[in-house]
Amino acid sequence: MIKNLARGFGALSLALVPLLSAPAAQAAAPAVPVAEVTTLADAVGLVKVTEEDRSGYTRSKFKHWNSGDDKSDGCNTRNEVLIAEAVVAPTVEAGCKLTGGTWTSYYDGQEVTSAGSLDIDRMVPLAEAWDSGASTWSAARRETYANDQGADVSLVAVTARSNRQKSDQDPADWMPPSPDAQCRYVGEWVATKLRWDLTADDRELEALKVYAEGPCEDTIVRYAPAA
Repeated sequence: MIKNLARGFGALSLALVPLLSAPAAQAAAPAVPVAEVTTLADAVGLVKVTEEDRSGYTRSKFKHWNSGDDKSDGCNTRNEVLIAEAVVAPTVEAGCKLTGGTWTSYYDGQEVTSAGSLDIDRMVPLAEAWDSGASTWSAARRETYANDQGADVSLVAVTARSNRQKSDQDPADWMPPSPDAQCRYVGEWVATKLRWDLTADDRELEALKVYAEGPCEDTIVRYAPAA
């Protein structure tokens, strides 16, 4: 009831604001990208195709891990992702040390009970992003990419073993070992490419099409362009 009264009061307050102030309020509100929802096949068709070029790439050109989305919590991006993805929440101690907690690594279906046994994988690895368009970005945009918590699919907590097997490979050369994870993985890979306007090479695109037109034809892709 209190919530309903608060909502009613808020609505009344808004109604009393002079109409002339509406344009100013709208101008002050930040633009929120509209999420796109489409089939995997259609999403794959939206990915631009170019040759890849790794010239000049070094991992240090993508600053990570930074102070995360919440600058006041004392946790960096890695730990914020671990906290968000835990199926049993860890205890957060001083200095954002995580103890306890349980996670499920969807690449291989493994249950993990130690944060130190997990890697935070970037769905599209840094080197692949560089090949696909990030080489032209500013240092600030590369940092934003490397720490992207604006989409749930950009960063994922997985076993260190599966992440290192993947390395910087695209779906033409590596897929999660768990068959149950593969359609989700392809959908999230394509969503990330579209979110950041990254391209694909011919082999990568053909691999994506195999999944989109076959076992993953019912997969839905959701993405919003990065700011």
